[in-house]
Amino acid sequence: MKAVFRAFTAVLSLVFVLSLMVGNLHFSASAATVDKGPKNFLVGFKSDIQTAQINHVKKIGGQVKHQYKFMNTMLVSMPEAAAEALKKNPNVSYVEEDQLAFKTGQSTPWGIPHIKADQVHATGNTGSGVKVAILDTGIDANHEDLNVRGGASFIPSEPNAFADGDGHGTHVAGTVAALNNTTGVIGVAHSASLYAVKVLDSTGSGTYSGIIQGIEWAVANDMDVINMSLGGSSGSTALQQACDNAYNSGVLVVAAAGNSGTKGKRNTIGYPAKYASVMAVGAVDSSNTRASFSSVGTELEVMAPGVGVVSSVPGNKYASYNGTSMASPHVAGAAALIMAGNPGLTNVQVRQKLVNTAKPLGDSFYYGKGVIDVYAATR
Repeated sequence: MKAVFRAFTAVLSLVFVLSLMVGNLHFSASAATVDKGPKNFLVGFKSDIQTAQINHVKKIGGQVKHQYKFMNTMLVSMPEAAAEALKKNPNVSYVEEDQLAFKTGQSTPWGIPHIKADQVHATGNTGSGVKVAILDTGIDANHEDLNVRGGASFIPSEPNAFADGDGHGTHVAGTVAALNNTTGVIGVAHSASLYAVKVLDSTGSGTYSGIIQGIEWAVANDMDVINMSLGGSSGSTALQQACDNAYNSGVLVVAAAGNSGTKGKRNTIGYPAKYASVMAVGAVDSSNTRASFSSVGTELEVMAPGVGVVSSVPGNKYASYNGTSMASPHVAGAAALIMAGNPGLTNVQVRQKLVNTAKPLGDSFYYGKGVIDVYAATR
């Protein structure tokens, strides 16, 4: 999958005032993070629920969605900060995040048929033999639905790449390659080889230097695809060079476009997605409507499912997230399918196939070339 591609020489270098304050320029996943918002929690009380307790829940930002008849428990929608506050309340016995449950067996997230990955699977192509590096918060390697083949951490305080204190990287990994194992969910390229490259810590942030180390690790270890569901608002000569080097060495580099939405006709694409050597991926819902949070700009290349995406999270669990962070791994997985089905193609050719076969959705500033169709791209 390796080919030489002419390097892009135009670079931008911006200096944040923030870097002067903290002594280091942080590269955060926040520009392409998931939209977690309020969550549902089961809140148990030590005695009968009184009106005062319900009012207290409302006061701290909670919404009571249901009160159970035969137990002192309520279903409450609230921010995580409110849930943490309730845990300290002496009248509360437990606060548990509501979890998704599945029928016995495996379910298919809507994004799989939406990009026609299921039709590719039906031909016998499931991404076998393709290496995909997930540059993120790590991957929970103990998850029953994931097979992590290797990796490395570039977060000194978190040396274990196979643990994920945030959950973001594990969710991204599941979209790429959750196993076809009769449980949980199935990934776009469920036979592809996953590699955990931890460049973001458990708070979802890291440094340019760590990101670059992760990219270089991917090149040195012969990865075929790099997925970066992360982004920042500042360009960097060093970061662009690292992305260019990876692309020039034959690696397909895919990144989330960002979650900055629209600001008139202003370009809101983040970095590294903004670099020409990187595929910038925006998010659509199941109706192919652009997600309101999805960044826009001339560098936007393709769109993929990024709303209500169910995937793996640490602890053998599953969750539904929104974000261009969820769209990017659909494209990384699609690339793995194309590479597995056409082993003679270069990364440049794989990229072109994804672009050429995308279904147009409207103005390219908002939709790029459109939503990907991996079945058409493998033909």
